[in-house]
Amino acid sequence: MNKKSLTNKEGEVRELTKKDIRTMRSASDVLPENMLAMLATRKRGQRGPQKKPPKISVTARYSPEVVKYFKVEGRGWQVRMDEALKQWIKKHPRAA
Repeated sequence: MNKKSLTNKEGEVRELTKKDIRTMRSASDVLPENMLAMLATRKRGQRGPQKKPPKISVTARYSPEVVKYFKVEGRGWQVRMDEALKQWIKKHPRAA
């Protein structure tokens, strides 16, 4: 059986064709059991464990001058606002 290489002359992976995809086999058919057990068991579209806790989406209203202050530096203004609020929390800890 003459198999067409998945790489081109430069060693880069070429674009897969429908025929390439049809001839592929599942991991359970080709991997030993010990390696198969190492694969993630999540379902398609399910996120894996996060390095940091995910942020919480909220709707908030800010005065125009606050939004303008952070937006003036361009992209990433929400991250800068988040960092400013974190700094404020550090400077103003709540009494437990």
